[in-house]
Amino acid sequence: MDIVKVFGSNLKKYRTAMGISQEAFADKCGMHRTYISAIECYRRSISLENIQRIADALDIETYKLFLEENTNDRLRSKYTK
Repeated sequence: MDIVKVFGSNLKKYRTAMGISQEAFADKCGMHRTYISAIECYRRSISLENIQRIADALDIETYKLFLEENTNDRLRSKYTK
């Protein structure tokens, strides 16, 4: 698992699900659009403080940004049988 790729992919997934542009999302987080773009393209690592700011802006629990694509499905099927 490449944590930078997982985080970047999840950020993009949640942001686009909100229907919000990188620019609008960056404003909501108090960050720059190019920083958000670099995270989503796996070119930047990110501080714990910024992880929390992003999770808050997405209105999700922080850990969800670190779950691999199929993790939610596996957990859901494990606990709903």
